[in-house]
Amino acid sequence: MTITANPAALYMANLSEGSQGMRQSLDTIARILDEQHDAETFPWETVTYRESMTVRMALVERYKPSTVNKMLSTLRGVLKQTWRLGLIDADTYHRAAAVENVRASNLLSGRALDVDEIGQLFQACAVDQTAKGARDAAILAVFYGCGLRRGELAQLDLGDFDPEDGSILVQGKRRKQRTVYLTDGGCQYVEAWLNHRGDADGPLFCPIRQNGDIPLSRMRGESIAYILRRRQEEAGTEAFSPHDLRRSTVTHLLDAGVDVFTVQRLAGHADATTTARYDRRGEKAKRRAVQKLSLPQAA
Repeated sequence: MTITANPAALYMANLSEGSQGMRQSLDTIARILDEQHDAETFPWETVTYRESMTVRMALVERYKPSTVNKMLSTLRGVLKQTWRLGLIDADTYHRAAAVENVRASNLLSGRALDVDEIGQLFQACAVDQTAKGARDAAILAVFYGCGLRRGELAQLDLGDFDPEDGSILVQGKRRKQRTVYLTDGGCQYVEAWLNHRGDADGPLFCPIRQNGDIPLSRMRGESIAYILRRRQEEAGTEAFSPHDLRRSTVTHLLDAGVDVFTVQRLAGHADATTTARYDRRGEKAKRRAVQKLSLPQAA
């Protein structure tokens, strides 16, 4: 079958470089429907809504929801090419492509770090008596203490931090601004970093060269992620993503009894339901909650 007659090959040809994962996804989908085929030999014109749902159910058993949804998107792309090639009619295409994604409420994976892990990360920074140790401790203090997104932290300027009340002005998503606050301890970490950085205008957090020079240039999100990964390895804690620090902030605030709407405003969530989905307290929180109920003594 030539590329012009093969929906999967045509779909792959329209993708950018680095699409090997797409090919593997299509091979997986093809073999779910027929073990004798791969992406290039499977008759995609035979896929109906029934087959699409079969694929969805099989993928849910094997992969995380986010991976399932990416693979379903790939399937829809091939079905569109099948229709464009005239191998199926519009009604068949739309029905087969109507398979729903896994519910978004299941997509927030990740974990919350416990308090001991947070302490170990700060200790790893404290061992490093250089400017890097002070900077990385300040990054942790702001990241965890304010529940910021990685991009929000990278965009902070010195002028966004007010040492008088510990407030930080954050430029959030869709250019929405919000004010968050550091504890007194958090402010001390930032001020210790500023003793190295200086008080010139510019980004709050800056790279540090091998010779110790601190150029007043903005750090990238990838650099911040690398710093966190390096400190995690030094601390010997379980691996975590930068966003897990944000999940930790939300989880620990809710666990401390802060109402969800206040946490929502601090996190910069548009909806309180999103904040609730960041909650990683799990079964322990539910067990503690029911202990607050009072039942009469059993006879």
